[in-house]
Amino acid sequence: MRDSMIKLYVKTTGYIRNQRGSQALEWIGIAAVIVILTGVISTAFKNQGLGNDFKKKFSEFLDNIG
Repeated sequence: MRDSMIKLYVKTTGYIRNQRGSQALEWIGIAAVIVILTGVISTAFKNQGLGNDFKKKFSEFLDNIG
């Protein structure tokens, strides 16, 4: 009985450790996507024409809402 409990404990703790590693990788992936999107958006706003067009459209959208 004791041996089977030890085996169960080892399997369970191994599973938990693997889940933590997977979760960490998911958070790293989410952070990478945020960094990439931030870079793309900042590059798009360097061109003032595109930034001003976006600002106008967004302002029009907000004016139409309320």
